[in-house]
Amino acid sequence: MISFEKFTLSNGLRVLVHPDQSTPMAVVNVLYDVGARDENPEKTGFAHLFEHLMFGGSVNIPVYDEPLQVAGGENNAYTTNDLTNYYCQLPAENLETAFWLESDRMLSLAFSKKSLDVQRKVVCEEFREHYINKPYGDVWHEFRRLAYSTHPYRWMTIGAKLEHIEQATLEDVKSFFFKHYTPCNAILVVAGNVELERVRELSEKWFGSIPAGEKYHRNLPVEPAQQAPRLLERKAQVPLDALYKGWHIYSRTDARYYTADLITDILGGGGSSRLFQSLVKEKKLFSNIECYHLGSTDPGLLTIEGKLVKGIDIKTADLAIEEELKKMMENGVTEQELQKVKNKTESAMAFEDMSLLNRASSIAMYELLGDANLMNTELQRYQAVSTEDILRESRIIFNPNNCNTLYYLAENESHT
Repeated sequence: MISFEKFTLSNGLRVLVHPDQSTPMAVVNVLYDVGARDENPEKTGFAHLFEHLMFGGSVNIPVYDEPLQVAGGENNAYTTNDLTNYYCQLPAENLETAFWLESDRMLSLAFSKKSLDVQRKVVCEEFREHYINKPYGDVWHEFRRLAYSTHPYRWMTIGAKLEHIEQATLEDVKSFFFKHYTPCNAILVVAGNVELERVRELSEKWFGSIPAGEKYHRNLPVEPAQQAPRLLERKAQVPLDALYKGWHIYSRTDARYYTADLITDILGGGGSSRLFQSLVKEKKLFSNIECYHLGSTDPGLLTIEGKLVKGIDIKTADLAIEEELKKMMENGVTEQELQKVKNKTESAMAFEDMSLLNRASSIAMYELLGDANLMNTELQRYQAVSTEDILRESRIIFNPNNCNTLYYLAENESHT
């Protein structure tokens, strides 16, 4: 059970406090309710660009990292299609340093042409290195465009096109900041060797006077139900043919999400999973195969991806996957098999909660989903999933009309 207290400042900033006296450290985690899905389709990659800009100096503090390092702290951030999360960890006695730093960049960034030029260059290099020049780097660009016709999940966090970042102006960036990086659009979690009243006092002192901003109300286009299978074939300079298959699943707050999550573990969660045992070990069609989903807030994709053994025909490999799915849709799973993945999920959750940083970011994420206490009840939701649920949902998810397939072929191979 992870305990926390919650209060809200008059400007709408939600503050959650998780005391843990067993550590000399404190974590300050600021989550902004903005991700790549909130971008203008003609100006993508902004949420991720901000992950970099937020370290490029704020209105009163030219460099974020230096004061934090002097205080014995370290920091990082990540952006997804759903949210942006900034966190720092430092000795609890220097807690106020983190409040000073985080509140200043929530108040306003420095917004200089120089900072934008520097960070834009960094992001453009990252785009080229990881998504253009790297083998298989553009897979998810292609796959998202295949699977989503309408919802903004059709582009990646890095952005849909390099030009969108290259052409970002200071005005674009400013308006994005003041729309999304406001107290009423943020959640502050303070965890570790801290006391509620001290956190309340520091929150009022450093964040209380920041203008609330206008609450951003998300109104995203809903992805229509897929009516027919989609197939895309692509050739590239890669060492091995690769196969990607994706099916639309449920949103993060849907009760059926837990069933879909356990299905991914049964099929592709490691060496003892069905797909690995059958298609890697026995049939030797794939050198590696996995099944996962992205845990996205809006309805996401359950994905199977695998690299083929050289010389194996991709259609043969695809049929072999379909055969495994058919077995699950016809015969379901045994109680023992289901219990095994439930146990694995339980130990993964327990292991994750050991880290103070993880606890702080989990509290923020669950608060964003609607209730921070969800993190204390999630395990029961997994435990409640039955073999009947697995059978029913596998038949719905793996409906052929719900399937997206990408054949990613090595250019120098001959394909029949």
